[in-house]
Amino acid sequence: MKLISVLGSGTMGNGIAHAFAIAGYRVNLIDVSQESLEKGLNTISKNLDRQLSKGLITEDLKFSALKNIQTYTDTQSAVLDSDLVIEAVTENLAIKLDIFKNLDQFCKPEAILASNTSSISIGKIASVTQRADRVIGMHFMNPVPIIKLVEVIRANSTSNQVTKTIMDLAVSLGKIPVEVNDYPGFVANRILMPMINEAIYALQEGVTGVSEIDTVMKLGMAHPMGPLQLADFIGLDVCLSILNVLQDGFDNPKYAPCLLLVNMVTAGNLGIKSGQGFYDYSNESNELVISAQFRK
Repeated sequence: MKLISVLGSGTMGNGIAHAFAIAGYRVNLIDVSQESLEKGLNTISKNLDRQLSKGLITEDLKFSALKNIQTYTDTQSAVLDSDLVIEAVTENLAIKLDIFKNLDQFCKPEAILASNTSSISIGKIASVTQRADRVIGMHFMNPVPIIKLVEVIRANSTSNQVTKTIMDLAVSLGKIPVEVNDYPGFVANRILMPMINEAIYALQEGVTGVSEIDTVMKLGMAHPMGPLQLADFIGLDVCLSILNVLQDGFDNPKYAPCLLLVNMVTAGNLGIKSGQGFYDYSNESNELVISAQFRK
């Protein structure tokens, strides 16, 4: 496998491109605007500089990684000769189905189509293509350059050979792949999102405050980050979307999103990306402070 295309240059997309480029793969990074692509490349460059400052990579490796990445706003020309295309756009089923219909037409027959979806059915995505056996999930974790886990999600239609190819590919990136079957939320988010949702319920019901909830989970359960801070990091809109997928997929009220989460997303308080969530990220010093509405 020589040429990888990554569709979407946001947080996950640029992280995936970074991981492949630093491992020596040629990468076509695709987005709807040159501005988005430049922002994505700038993030990759900063993250490479961070790795360089920590002695994790050399100057030559940084240079070669950046040289491995080409940017495109035209999806068809970018994916034409790709061996693997990884979709990393917003967690919206309709958008993903439209993308995969087009990728199926644009890509060569032997190309593998993968989604970085964190919860949506791979089988459903594969159903709109004529290559269901070559459609798979590659759920990278944020931040991609650091976290080693990759959930490799196979639908009933995904072939054994394609699954093995993607598992081996993840290893070549220095990742640790875990094969999982195609159920709503897979493993990571099926377990994580109810925990985050319960933490939000605890806050809504006045059990205690934001920092107290996060401290209990960090000190008591050895989590590196508390659930409310993690929700801000993931994006509250993404958390809500995944909980909706879980609730719809399992038809079980235990996955119903907390009203506080719904209201925060409606208000545009999405976490780090909006500058405001359970914590306030808008101050210039970038100091982590509890949002005004959650202070005791």
